[in-house]
Amino acid sequence: MNELAGKHIVLGLSGGVACYKAADLCRQLIKEGATVQVVMTEAAGQFITPVTMQALSGRPVYGSQWDAREPNNMPHINLSRDADAIVIAPCSADFVARLAQGRADELLSLLCLARPAASVPLLLAPAMNREMWSHPATQRNLQQVARDGALVLGVGHGDQACGETGDGRMLEPHELLDELVASLTPKVLAGHTVLVTAGPTFEAIDPVRGITNLSSGKMGFALARAAREAGADVTLVAGPVHLETPRGVRRVDVRSAVEMAEAVHALVADATIFVATAAVADWRPASPSTQKIKKDGSGNTPALAFVENPDILAAVAQSPRAQAGELLCVGFAAESHDLIAHATAKRQRKGVPLLVGNIGPATFGQDDNALVLVDANGHRELPRAPKRVLARQLIEDIAARCR
Repeated sequence: MNELAGKHIVLGLSGGVACYKAADLCRQLIKEGATVQVVMTEAAGQFITPVTMQALSGRPVYGSQWDAREPNNMPHINLSRDADAIVIAPCSADFVARLAQGRADELLSLLCLARPAASVPLLLAPAMNREMWSHPATQRNLQQVARDGALVLGVGHGDQACGETGDGRMLEPHELLDELVASLTPKVLAGHTVLVTAGPTFEAIDPVRGITNLSSGKMGFALARAAREAGADVTLVAGPVHLETPRGVRRVDVRSAVEMAEAVHALVADATIFVATAAVADWRPASPSTQKIKKDGSGNTPALAFVENPDILAAVAQSPRAQAGELLCVGFAAESHDLIAHATAKRQRKGVPLLVGNIGPATFGQDDNALVLVDANGHRELPRAPKRVLARQLIEDIAARCR
């Protein structure tokens, strides 16, 4: 999928070693379907050449407010009016100060000042030495530009070009891409707090063995990301998976079904939407061994007794807030056959307004899926597509139910 298809992005580079990351960011923006117009300050040209950025963007690079290529000699107007968003990466301490003061003595700061603020978001990706980042003047300037309407992104922590270690590194290109996509997404869940569960649970038999399932957590993580992009405050309760936490999402890691239930019940009081995508184990061993169970050579297998795990979704759906309509509960059902029949029965049994069904063996670990949305009015199918696409479609459906 092309996250930025049809979007035109102005990518501004101010002076800093992190200009090398801007080259990769430009490539990723193009890969996601955007057109990119690069604008560089004179200082940026000391770190990376316009030739490089022109080759990557496929467009001549702008650097002067007096550029004669523009028939009206107003590149600051033309470039800002054509943009869907302006991203300054890297954004140096000096450039932050220019924006805070409203200076307009070179093209990049001039077009930022001239941009239609109501329709063209301005994203700043700071990059500087740790002492420069923490300096009171820099922090004052960052607060000022944020008040003026810019979206100031965070910084990374780690080794710096000067040899020091600390805060101030520019975010990685894929992180900046995620922030840009989020800034351009309609905020249909603004004001909502969303709690999502994702992944499998692991029920211990002994210290080295356990019972789990093939859920990868990808659908739940995609939903958490889509909800955050839609403007929600999102917390993700994740079973044992190896997935990167979506930008801007709080994550709570758990292992067993009991741990997941405890985490959910501790967090759900603040939520307005609960989406239970996790594939929670139905049972757990009644008495897990504290030591590894060994073979004794007799050929006999150990007897395992099981107890039922708590039903997290049903418990939340039956809570007073859910019953009063203050909390929308959405469940998931991973089936192996007769999907619509089983999903319909599960929705009625759990008492949830919306149940999302899929065929587990066909989707576990995959990057795409096909869903069936079951509610009191029947069912609706979402054809097979990348899980990112399905997550956005489902978030739109959930948002419509919250209006």
